[in-house]
Amino acid sequence: MTTTPLTGPHDLVEAAGHPTGGGNMKPQYDDRLANEDLAPLKKQKWSSYNIFAFWMSDVHSVGGYVTAGSLFALGLQSWQVLVALLAGIVIVQVFANLVAKPSQKTGVPYPVINRVVFGIRGANIPAIIRGLIAIAWYGVQTFLAAESLNIIFLKFIPGSAALLDVSFAGLSALGWISYAILWTAQFLLFWNGMEVIRRFIDWAGPAVYLVMIVLAVYLVSQAGIQNISFTLSTTQLDFWASIPVMFGAIALVVSYFSGPMLNFGDFARYGKSFQAVKRGNLWGLPINFLFFSLLTVITASATVPVFGELITDPIKTVERIDTPFAILLGGLTFVTATVGINIVANFISPAFDFSNFAPKKISWRAGGMIAAVGSTFLMPWNWYSNSDAIHYSLGVLGALIGPLFGILIAGYYIAARQRVKVDAMFTMDAKGPYWYRNGFNPNGVKAVIVAGVPTVAIAVFPKLFADLGLFNVSWISDYSWFIGCGLGYVLFLLFERFDPRVPTFDGETDGISDGTVDGAAATAASEPPAISGVIPVDATAPASKSGSGVSGAGALA
Repeated sequence: MTTTPLTGPHDLVEAAGHPTGGGNMKPQYDDRLANEDLAPLKKQKWSSYNIFAFWMSDVHSVGGYVTAGSLFALGLQSWQVLVALLAGIVIVQVFANLVAKPSQKTGVPYPVINRVVFGIRGANIPAIIRGLIAIAWYGVQTFLAAESLNIIFLKFIPGSAALLDVSFAGLSALGWISYAILWTAQFLLFWNGMEVIRRFIDWAGPAVYLVMIVLAVYLVSQAGIQNISFTLSTTQLDFWASIPVMFGAIALVVSYFSGPMLNFGDFARYGKSFQAVKRGNLWGLPINFLFFSLLTVITASATVPVFGELITDPIKTVERIDTPFAILLGGLTFVTATVGINIVANFISPAFDFSNFAPKKISWRAGGMIAAVGSTFLMPWNWYSNSDAIHYSLGVLGALIGPLFGILIAGYYIAARQRVKVDAMFTMDAKGPYWYRNGFNPNGVKAVIVAGVPTVAIAVFPKLFADLGLFNVSWISDYSWFIGCGLGYVLFLLFERFDPRVPTFDGETDGISDGTVDGAAATAASEPPAISGVIPVDATAPASKSGSGVSGAGALA
């Protein structure tokens, strides 16, 4: 038996922004699988508003603005766009609720709950795939925020224009300065932990809304309300031609949120109840996204009479107003918005993913540092403007999000019947229920491969064929997430039917999260008292690894 050192207030292994001991570390947990960040939470305190604010941070970004605006420029009538928006975002809400439940009920992040489906070691497969996607997009979002900061520098420090003539590794000196400022600011925010991040997103979402409303009111007053249109396209499709475009718009909405949907368990685990999480999703997705989309199209529509052209980039809109206060306020607002989505979508999740790979050596904070440093080495400014580079690199990884989602849902809800032995996710015992075959569930691995290959092909090859002038079926790529999700779901259940692996623990109650007990602390409280000779252990005390997979050997501190 080995021991894990005590954590101090500034240690890399301290729990993610919680007081030391925030994770319910137990003496039988193997330190190759558990640390304070990955262990089930003792307290789950996030309210519906905190979840609502999470989605505000995810929606209120430059990317969200451009995506929403683009839907109104597809040649659809306004009511068709609104129907497509509502349908797409309700699908996102349903799927977000599905992925939230296993993490909220057990109090563990996404990579840990995957141990039930993929096996103790196999869970690293979805974790690493998701982590690599997030690293790449973290760099891109930081670069986009730096572009907004450049505008502020050029407006208020005219001499900084000279820095545009000096470049290194494809980025100007001014670009490096702005990138470094944003990179450091995000890292410091992350380093201060999840509670500080929660307070930031609680504030950031409403702040962006306020500026967006002010911007919309200003532009409408300049344009005249009679000149505002909810259709940004110069052409209109007839009804039958518009049907496939509507379905494409629905798919675009779901695809845009596919990353945060998969990541959502990392945040839902903090929800004080599953009902609170669902209420937050209701306010944060259909209600929030529809209002934000309407605000977006009003603002974009007003740019036509005010500036003589349609501008769908809010940063460029603010720049065209050309008043110091507007540029400063707008620039800082959209920097804040981009930092918000970057933190929640691309920073926190890879931190958990890499910590899951080697919990004893990589904490949540260390995992975040890997993501932040790795994103810079990718030099996103060199390939972000190249659509082919994005399509053939991130397209391959992004296409796997659908299968991973479908497999998790099938594994938790159908194969495991929502019954999880929480302590068993933290043992390397070869006799443990989630050890499967050498730590891998062969059904999960096969499902990823068999579902992933055609999904990647669907995401990548149609564009290649079109570029080669062969034939154009690129529209099918819009549905790669749905195809991958469906294939992953069906294939995993098919493999489990012929070779059942995932246990359901029928008849057991001790230490079992069954989808009805609300939260990790309640599940732990269902365990029997400490057995004779075993003293309940405080989570701040040294923890040891053990080969035991027995549930309930220690009491909740």
